[in-house]
This record gives sequence, structure tokens and C-alpha cells, in this order.
Amino acid sequence: MTTTLIDLQVDAGIATIYLNRPEKRNAMSDAMRSEFIEALERVSADKAIKALVITGNGKGFCAGGDIAGMEKRMQAPPGEVAFNGWHRQQRVHHTQSLLFTMPKPTIAAVNGAASGLGADTALACDFIITSEHASFTWSYINRGIIPDGGGMYFLPRRVGLSRAKELIFSGRKVDAKEALSLGISDRASTAEILVADAQAWAAELGKGSATALALGKTIINQSFELSASQVFAMGSQAQGICYTSTEHRESVMAFLAKSAEKPKGA
Repeated sequence: MTTTLIDLQVDAGIATIYLNRPEKRNAMSDAMRSEFIEALERVSADKAIKALVITGNGKGFCAGGDIAGMEKRMQAPPGEVAFNGWHRQQRVHHTQSLLFTMPKPTIAAVNGAASGLGADTALACDFIITSEHASFTWSYINRGIIPDGGGMYFLPRRVGLSRAKELIFSGRKVDAKEALSLGISDRASTAEILVADAQAWAAELGKGSATALALGKTIINQSFELSASQVFAMGSQAQGICYTSTEHRESVMAFLAKSAEKPKGA
């Protein structure tokens, strides 16, 4: 019997992805990554889905890259190591990019340890909520490598440059309380209601115009790298699209109808 490594559930317009290798603390294998990509693409394309929550089954959120995969890479012929590594990196970056650019709100519900790639995966989401069992570590340095899941991009934007360097250079563990104080996470919950809290938050975030959310997120994600004039220009183009959307038209018409019902002088 084949075990599903990614469990995707959708309820009332909210998608929840459960990383499902609990016996390995949800370490990301190549097979798991393929299922993850498929799930992310489905969520992105489904207009009925308004927001996404990602969490882990079992005690961990995601223990990072799969050790068996690392061992396999080391056994490759010397002349193939670099290209094999490059090819794998393309898959990793494609996965993280799908999550980062998801045209709808995303929340990581971190239920346990988020290590290495697992910590980067949480950061690739728009928001992070933790249980008391959550922890983060950018432990790449302990394997003689650098963060390859976006941590060098995402982490400085959450905690500042010097703090990001300290966490990446040391590879030390950050518990749930410190993560909240540093700005790594945005909200705290408890293990019993973590996913429910994340889903309720996702429903709140995703109830607005899907068009406005997607366009606004695309611009905000780039705003640190752009000048004010570029953001204004992109915003003008996006607003032009919003003006033509069904959501905008229906909202304005409803507002006008409600205003017309009010007695004069009210």
C-alpha cells in the first residue's frame, strides 16, 4: 500500500496541506517534494480555494532535507555531483517559489521542529503561527552547506540582517517564545487548536477580493527590491485590472444601492 506523503484537504474554501512523513519528522524526500509541488499547483489554480494552511503530521513540522537523499548524492560519481546538485536545487527552488508566489494568503502552522528546509518552508508562507512545541533552526551550517530554501532571502526580512546572520551562522535552536519575540512567527496558539486557529485566520485573510489579494501580494513581495516609483507604476497597472474585476463592480454596486436606501440627511 502506497502512503500519501502530502495530504491535501479542502473545507469551506480553505486548503490545508499536511506534510505526511511523521516517522521521519516530515523530512522532505524527492518523492514528497513531487507530491508537494502537485498539491501547491492544484491550490494555486483552484479559484474556489481562498487561502492555504501548511502543517505537519506527527510531532514535527518538517525536519528539512531527507538524510537518505543526502547519502545518495554523496555516492554519485565525482563528475556528476555538481550537475546532480544543480538539478536538485532547481526542484527545491521551484517548490519554494510556488509557495512564495501563491496568489492567495498562506499560513504555516508550525506544530513542532522546523529545521533547515523546514524552517525555510515556513518562512516562504505569508504568515507563521506556532504551538508551544514549535522550534526553528537554520541548521545548514552543521552539514557544511548554506540555506537553499530561501532562508537567506526570507529571514533577514523578518528579523533584520545581523540577527539573520547570527541564526544562520550558529545554526542554534529558537523556541516558540523566542520566535514570536524576534518576529520569526506572527501568532502563538496551542497544540490542541493550532490548525483550527490557522484555518480560522486563513478564512479571515481570504475573504476579500481574490483579484486584489493576488495582485497586491505580487507587488508587496517585491517591494523591498523596488523603488517607490516602480511600486506606484505596478500598483497603477494592478489597480486598472481591479477596476474591471467582478468583485470590484459588485462591491461598488452594493455600496451604491445601500447608500440610495438611506433617508436624506441620515
